[in-house]
Amino acid sequence: MALYSEMVMDHFLHPRNVGVIEDADGVGEVGNAVCGDIMKIYLKIRDNVVTDVKFETFGCGSAIASSSMATELIKGKPLDDVLKLTNQAVVQALDGLPAHKLHCSVLAEEAIQAAVKDYCDKNGLPYNGGR
Repeated sequence: MALYSEMVMDHFLHPRNVGVIEDADGVGEVGNAVCGDIMKIYLKIRDNVVTDVKFETFGCGSAIASSSMATELIKGKPLDDVLKLTNQAVVQALDGLPAHKLHCSVLAEEAIQAAVKDYCDKNGLPYNGGR
């Protein structure tokens, strides 16, 4: 049995939404000191909807795939839905991750939460942390 699903390999080899949004409305950056992965998420938000999202990830294939899938899952969604995205949803959409790589999906969730918090802070909006 392969260590990674076809979906993980596809998002690793052909990541979606890679890049920077220079005039982003919200930016979130998180890292894992143990493995060294760093994720940065950029959001464009209009009328409370994520109209564009990009990411930069320094890390393993699982980190890149998790970032790519997470951005796909939130693009075009209202912030209320974005804040409900869980690492489990990212893992499920990727058709699974090895247990020792689940932290990558957690980083994706945390980076999105940080980007939304940044947007809220910049605009004087309440931030409820998605839960």
